[in-house]
Amino acid sequence: MIEKPIQTQLRDEDDRIVIYDAARLSLPAAALFLAESWPERLLLDRGRGATFGIALDGAEAVLRRYRRGGVVSRLLNDRYLWLGVERARPIREFRLLAAALAAGLPVPRPLAAQAQRQGAYYTGSLMMGRIANAQTLSGYLAQTTDWSAFDWAGLGGVLGRVHALGFQHADLNAHNLLVDAGKAHWVIDWDRGQQRAFNAHWSDQVLQRLRRSLRKLFGERASAADARAGWQALMSAHEQTLRRMVSHEP
Repeated sequence: MIEKPIQTQLRDEDDRIVIYDAARLSLPAAALFLAESWPERLLLDRGRGATFGIALDGAEAVLRRYRRGGVVSRLLNDRYLWLGVERARPIREFRLLAAALAAGLPVPRPLAAQAQRQGAYYTGSLMMGRIANAQTLSGYLAQTTDWSAFDWAGLGGVLGRVHALGFQHADLNAHNLLVDAGKAHWVIDWDRGQQRAFNAHWSDQVLQRLRRSLRKLFGERASAADARAGWQALMSAHEQTLRRMVSHEP
């Protein structure tokens, strides 16, 4: 079934700013952005994002609360300094996902986001479509002994498209890449990402972050022959895709 294009609606209700896809749902109440409002929720990630799987209008969705990391989390936890509507992280991520989806990229469909102001600060949450029957790249690699079985070239081609179209991920790691039951690749968690003119420098930085993630998670396993060959296939496919798209080669 072909989904309708995203119909972005923004509502500013004093201390609550909501952006949502009117093609999929009506204006969501503030309570829907609270995990406790969903008794059948499934905890997906115990990290600082507090990410849950929920059933929204009969469809699988993901609800994520924005939370800080590092030392500052002890003071602010889930609060961020208010710098205006378009600089609020949930609003920015919703718009970035909508733009990436419109460009034909494999990212979750944004459903709704909320920034709740509290004086000089705000808290935020994001709802998005859940990728069905998918697992993280980290989980996939942890379960297989032969890394050459993974479609590294396919992933490299996807990342090449993402970069050629100017979408820069802020923290690309093996947890933020999914592979579904049909072996399709998805890029998730676009918090603090941005759309900008393509530049080989930032594109390489994104890939090197992913490389460091693999080494951190898997240690010496990431340097084995099949892992090295896989990474080379990824890089080659990435470069070929960039060359074709950036230079408009046939």
